[in-house]
Amino acid sequence: MNEESATPTTVLTTDADLAKRTRFIRSLPTLRETVIGAIGWSLMMTLSAWFSLWLRENDVTFHLRSVLLLYALGGVLAWPLSLFAARFAAQDRAVETRFAAFVLCLAAGTIGTTAFLFALDYRVFYSQWHATTGTLTWFFQALFTSLAAIYQFLVLGVRHYLPLGAVAVGIVSLWLAQRDMRQGR
Repeated sequence: MNEESATPTTVLTTDADLAKRTRFIRSLPTLRETVIGAIGWSLMMTLSAWFSLWLRENDVTFHLRSVLLLYALGGVLAWPLSLFAARFAAQDRAVETRFAAFVLCLAAGTIGTTAFLFALDYRVFYSQWHATTGTLTWFFQALFTSLAAIYQFLVLGVRHYLPLGAVAVGIVSLWLAQRDMRQGR
């Protein structure tokens, strides 16, 4: 065979594609980090909500179990998403940048995830008075009910992350920023 009749090989991936894929893979938390971290973060957010209610003398509320479950589930779901997002955003950066990314992602991820869960619960309750599923009226009712629930959570629910949740975000972010730098993530 001569060189002219040989089939040309095509490049399927570029260096940029490989770098993006490598960055994505390096950002993924391990199963151990996910499970242990999600349990720990969930417990911390639940403790933060309970402590906040206790400080306001509302810890004997009728719905205490439901409120604490909401914050626990928000913590469980937020942990792996926030950890991935922070690592992806600040990979191979200075420790200060990594710390800022962890603070931002943990705080926004935890609040956002818990607000989303609150909106789902809110939507389920109010759906009994909404129009038939799939109609334009139903769509607007679902949209505005969910937006109202998220707003209500931001106004009334975020305060339950204070003071313990804010301290936890700072300490965990500092620990993760330093730890990931040492591991070369």
